[in-house]
Order: sequence, then C-alpha cells, then structure tokens
Amino acid sequence: MKLRGRAWKFGPDIDTDRIIPARYLNTSDPKELAKHCMEDADPEFAKKVQPGDIIVAGKNFGCGSSREHAPIAIKAAGVSCVIAKSFARIFFRNAFNTGLPILECEEAVEGIDQGDEVEVDLGKGEIRNITKGLTFKARPIPPFMESLLKAGGLMEWVKQRLEVGGR
Repeated sequence: MKLRGRAWKFGPDIDTDRIIPARYLNTSDPKELAKHCMEDADPEFAKKVQPGDIIVAGKNFGCGSSREHAPIAIKAAGVSCVIAKSFARIFFRNAFNTGLPILECEEAVEGIDQGDEVEVDLGKGEIRNITKGLTFKARPIPPFMESLLKAGGLMEWVKQRLEVGGR
C-alpha cells in the first residue's frame, strides 16, 4: 500500500485533546470531527489539509485519554498516514482499529519538514522525502495489521471475515 502527500509537522507529546479537543466530543460523526482535527495544535489545519497529506510528529504522539475520536478525526480529515518518533500505546492500537496507517521512524521525522512531499510504502516500511531526495526505513507493518488497514479497520475486518464464513 503506497501513500503520498504533503507533510504537516508537529512536535512531541501531541495529546488526544490537541488532536480533537474534548469540547467536540459530543459527536462521533467523522465529518464533524474532521472539521476540528488538530485545531488546538494548528487552528488552520482542518481548513488547509488535503486528501492524502501526512502528519509527521515527535515522540509520544496520541498520548492522553484513550479516545478513538482522535484517529477517526485524523483519518476523516483526509490524512493518509501519521509518521512519528513514537506513539502512545492506546493511540497505536486505536489507529489500527480505525484503519489509520501509522509508522514509527525517528530518522524520517528529523528529515522531513513542513510542506515536504512524502511517499510511504507501508508494506516495505519505506518513507521517501521526495522534496529532499531522502529515503528512510521504518519497521514494516506486520501482515495482519496491514490487513486491518486494507479492510478499513478492525470492525470492517471482522465483518468481512463473518461474510466469508468465519475464515
């Protein structure tokens, strides 16, 4: 699975309240959540992000409360992937459960700037900064996790398995 988009750069410790502020948690509608995605980190993000764009962030991305709203808001905003130095454990799990691709790669975070054009090959764990002509290697996504992403998340994966007789 290959993804390509413009980089949006954020620092370390972006918590779930900065990804989708608690004042908007009165809805679970992805389109409504997308309108407020990253609002407290960058008030213009939701207005300017384009389908396929990629978030690049420092360590501990998605820390804080364990709300699934955070990866849902990011995905619904059109972000195709999040690359970070590290992810909070619950965000990591919620991202795959909701079908949001994520990769950990410290070198890529250091080598990508805001606005750079980035291409990601999830199967190979390869991250290319097209703007700078640099390539980085992240740990590839395990086949099972990739199947969750291809299905659109855990619930869709389970539905597909039930439709084919539990296989």
